[in-house]
Amino acid sequence: MNPADDSYTEKGASFNIDEANEYRPDLGMNDGYILDVNQIRGAKAPKLAADNRTVLIPQPSDDPNDPLNWSQRKKNIVLAVVCACTFLPDYGSVTGAVTLIPQAKEYGITPDEVNHSQSGNQFMVGAGGVIAVMFSAYFGRLPVLFWFTVIALATAAGQAGSHGFNGFFAPRVLNGFFAGAAQGTGICLIAVIALLDETFYDRQIHPSKQAPRASRLLRLLGVEQWRSRYLRNTFWQAMSRALKTIANPVVFITDFYYACTFAWVVAINATLTLFVTPLYNFGPKQIGFFFFAPIVATIIAEVIGHWLHDQTARLYAQRHKGRLHPEARLIVNWFALPFLVTGLALLGFCLGRGYHYMLTAFAWGMYVFGTMVASVGISAYQLDAYPKGSGEVGAWINFSRTAGGFIVSYFQVKWVAAIGAEKTFGIQAAVCAGVFPIVILLQVFGKKLRRLSGDLDFKTN
Repeated sequence: MNPADDSYTEKGASFNIDEANEYRPDLGMNDGYILDVNQIRGAKAPKLAADNRTVLIPQPSDDPNDPLNWSQRKKNIVLAVVCACTFLPDYGSVTGAVTLIPQAKEYGITPDEVNHSQSGNQFMVGAGGVIAVMFSAYFGRLPVLFWFTVIALATAAGQAGSHGFNGFFAPRVLNGFFAGAAQGTGICLIAVIALLDETFYDRQIHPSKQAPRASRLLRLLGVEQWRSRYLRNTFWQAMSRALKTIANPVVFITDFYYACTFAWVVAINATLTLFVTPLYNFGPKQIGFFFFAPIVATIIAEVIGHWLHDQTARLYAQRHKGRLHPEARLIVNWFALPFLVTGLALLGFCLGRGYHYMLTAFAWGMYVFGTMVASVGISAYQLDAYPKGSGEVGAWINFSRTAGGFIVSYFQVKWVAAIGAEKTFGIQAAVCAGVFPIVILLQVFGKKLRRLSGDLDFKTN
């Protein structure tokens, strides 16, 4: 390392050192995170990952109850259960797409009218996540997840036992609202499903002052959280956290871009059945198999993304003297853009000109692949930029995709009928390309915008 580099790291690292001369990665939100311990100067050695080189962000406390200090086995269970449970709201929503035509025959209405119940369900998945995060900041995460899940179960039973479309519509929409808590609160799902434990942990509070844990059942029901509510936010503080988050210009701009990019996924999932059934003479079984296209695309995106996102971060840090700025997470969106635009445009040609269904599936998968890559980039950017508001940031990301999809789902069928599939999906592809300058804006001016708008300063993290 040359002297210029060394002076840079010494000067840069000082921004991440607190009054106790300890390295604080969370203080590097504006000036970049230092991931390599060899780049840190003038501070006590931070806690590292298993490779004894990578700095842990955030830094674990010395409390064994800190989720960051859980055993690897427990963390793996957390990951597996969270993945399974956050899958459920979308699964319950999209499952209805396969049955649109049979439902229409049973209820004596058009498939497009039946689709309104699905659109409402999709919107409520996002709205429910935001409300769940608000309540979690006050009542605690575990009881909110538990009671929302109980009500979601009841509304699911209500759908199954309903008679007529009007009786089906209300529990269908409400199910999305309460099931959406799973996606809105993310990692807290493990509390309900596996361990019946409370994952809320504020590292700003000394371990000796943390709320005592007496009964898992009482934590499940919310009794212990109510007794220790003085450690968390007031009711107004809890309710206002999400509003302050979306009022942040960077969060709002990023979510607007994401809504314009991801909305078409939700709309396609909801309405594609109505297009391919008459075009390819598909029945329910063929429709079900056809939905493997986005599943396979998602798996491929996960496999490639596992390498792509990490490698992009490493290369960026190497070119910026060991620092990783949040805006570096947006680089992968350049990689995703061609898949977004090409996939949508090709899908329009396939549906408009009756190309082979395998090519239609390929086009659909191409677009989904692009959205998965872009989704990780957007999520990582906002979480790196605003780690203190991770719950609220995640909830608004989820809301932006479902709200956009809800809007488009309502008129997609009539849109295609009016101007044709080629023009409809061509316009959608153009929107994806047209909003991409937002990514460029954030890459160039994101750091300045974040400093001007300030951090999300909440009572608890």
